[in-house]
Amino acid sequence: MGKIIIYEDRGFQGHSYECSGDCPNLQPCFSRCNSIRVDSGCWMLYERPNYQGHQYFLRRGDYPDYQQWMGLNDSVRPCHTIPYTSSHRIKLYERHGYGGLVSKLMGDCSCMQDRFQLNELHSLHMLEGWWVLYEMPNYQGWQYLLRPGDYRSYHDRGGLDVKVGSLRCVIDLYWAVFFLL
Repeated sequence: MGKIIIYEDRGFQGHSYECSGDCPNLQPCFSRCNSIRVDSGCWMLYERPNYQGHQYFLRRGDYPDYQQWMGLNDSVRPCHTIPYTSSHRIKLYERHGYGGLVSKLMGDCSCMQDRFQLNELHSLHMLEGWWVLYEMPNYQGWQYLLRPGDYRSYHDRGGLDVKVGSLRCVIDLYWAVFFLL
């Protein structure tokens, strides 16, 4: 699936913990998280227990400081590995309950306002793949992991009433290239 190494101190220093799958509670493993190395896979980290609080999406790479993954502090509790999927499709609606079909999307969208002239999306139907919804354009701001399924309203995606600025497909670029060869 994947491999992630979490370090207590910046620059990959201090006590570390290696994880290769979902971990619902990292608190017994370390007191803080200041740097991360993602060796493989895509991961979502959560600020609070039970997959609550701020979410942080990480792809393969080195993150020597929590601010490099847009972390607000050094608190990381659960982590979730995201399964690889080769295709991504989503239907976007401007009203709750799938009212007012806006469009279908099969790839990343860096600015919802520019592409669809909308500030808000109220319901989503995730047909294939896993996606990260960002509060602001250009993949900035609050992040929310969306798995395949129905999101009839804000409440279905965690009760978070936020604007959708951009959407990104969850793809581990290494595995995508490997499977295409």
